[in-house]
Amino acid sequence: MPKLKTSKTASKRLAKITASGKMMRRKTTAQHLVKRKTKRTIKESGNAVEVVASEAKRLKRLTPYRTK
Repeated sequence: MPKLKTSKTASKRLAKITASGKMMRRKTTAQHLVKRKTKRTIKESGNAVEVVASEAKRLKRLTPYRTK
């Protein structure tokens, strides 16, 4: 059976996979044009959030060699 290719764009979107198997992603608006954003927006954008279930299924297929 041949090796499966990992989608590089999908793997970059994932921040981490927790011990219970949840896929986490970073929030948007953290990097670009930060000067004009409020401190609250910048602070909240640093947190990671869980990926929606429908997207998690697709990401698991695109990143076959991630743990869990």
